[in-house]
Amino acid sequence: MAFLLAFTSSFSSTTKTLPEPENTFIGSWTIDVVGGGVAWLKVHEEQGVLDAELLWIGGSVLPVSDVYLVDENTLIVTRTSENELKTTSGKARTHTRTWTMRITKINNAIAGTMTGPAWGKTGENISYFTGSRMPDVGPKPDLSTIKFGKPIKLFNGKNLDGWRTIDPKSPNGFKVVNGTMQNDPVQPENGEHIYYGNLRTNQEFEDFNLKLEVNVPKGNNSGVYLRGLYEIQVVDSYGQPLDSHNMGALYSRATPSENAEKPAGEWQTLDITLIDRHVTVILNGKKIVDNVAAEGPTGGAISSDVFAPGPIYLQGDHGNVAYRNIVLTPILK
Repeated sequence: MAFLLAFTSSFSSTTKTLPEPENTFIGSWTIDVVGGGVAWLKVHEEQGVLDAELLWIGGSVLPVSDVYLVDENTLIVTRTSENELKTTSGKARTHTRTWTMRITKINNAIAGTMTGPAWGKTGENISYFTGSRMPDVGPKPDLSTIKFGKPIKLFNGKNLDGWRTIDPKSPNGFKVVNGTMQNDPVQPENGEHIYYGNLRTNQEFEDFNLKLEVNVPKGNNSGVYLRGLYEIQVVDSYGQPLDSHNMGALYSRATPSENAEKPAGEWQTLDITLIDRHVTVILNGKKIVDNVAAEGPTGGAISSDVFAPGPIYLQGDHGNVAYRNIVLTPILK
């Protein structure tokens, strides 16, 4: 008993003297996944509790399941997805899949692994990544002081000159039909799914205003990416409740302030301004995203560098959507 009391006293004394590791992971991190793909992580504290949001290559920015420090240079982040499954007895149960990020930090750079179950097959998948700290977005720019350059017509209405698929190996579903740029990702009745390519401009741009018209048939989906970083959602969401995945939204990052969509099959106008990592969207004459900070890239981004010039790109792997009258006007600095 005397030994146990002495051990307990010694352990208590030791734990009290261990310093709490400084959390230098607080902030936003932009991430490049080895083999292709862009991710983003934001670590913060809420009422003394460590929390984080994660974007992993595609999809939405989502809260993580858990995040904790191992030491001042090592962070563990877990993310889960849940699906309802029916058992042989007919009762539903929740099936949970878990992915774990182990992140090591050296100065303002990070590197690590994402480990979890492989999609669509048995086994485990390990992805490697590197990243860097992102500076704060900063204050909203004063849009009344913007000076514009000469407008650039991105689509000539005749052919796809000035555009190319991001991956030259992917089939291109875009074609010109009656002066419009129409995506028609036809799938075979039998056989493997065809993954069509996304279409990008050859030119790359800094900050700008982009105007275009788009026609979204019922149930279809696309997207307009600004500098290859930020997706403005293009989708048939007429009559749906407000959501950050609706027509004109900064995808999963900014919910439109009102419903301004037209019914499926009608031509709609988008007037988009990107300046100093802030986005404004006017849909069908109504301002629905007002100078909102783009904290990081959206799912499907092709670059992690939020300061580098980049292309306009149109999603081609989703649905049958048509574009016309695509005009970009650079912002002068």
